[in-house]
Amino acid sequence: MTEHVWSYQPTAGHLAGTDLTGYKVEATDGSIGKVDKHSDEVGDAYLVVDTGVWIFGKEALIPASTVVKVDPEERKIFVDRTREQIKNAPEFHRDKHLGDAGYREELGTYYGTGGPFGGRPA
Repeated sequence: MTEHVWSYQPTAGHLAGTDLTGYKVEATDGSIGKVDKHSDEVGDAYLVVDTGVWIFGKEALIPASTVVKVDPEERKIFVDRTREQIKNAPEFHRDKHLGDAGYREELGTYYGTGGPFGGRPA
């Protein structure tokens, strides 16, 4: 079960309806880029992060459950993963993966409890 992966943590400070586009995204060990697109949909919340030159201009799809803090004053989002963990996630291609349930399941497993670095209990 990976549904919890696609929901914001209640303690993250995210208010539904807030436009996060352009917010900087900070991993536990440094900046990973800016939010290019996001979803607040219940059970399907995520961030699409433009990583810029960090991983050669690629985008990363990050489930909302990884967000530990949203700082609207600084326009920053903090996630509980390292840059390396995000870089090593299944590769994301917007045109191919945004509506792909199989990719979402794979990514949910990677970031969730069955992931390579443990994840959080459901």
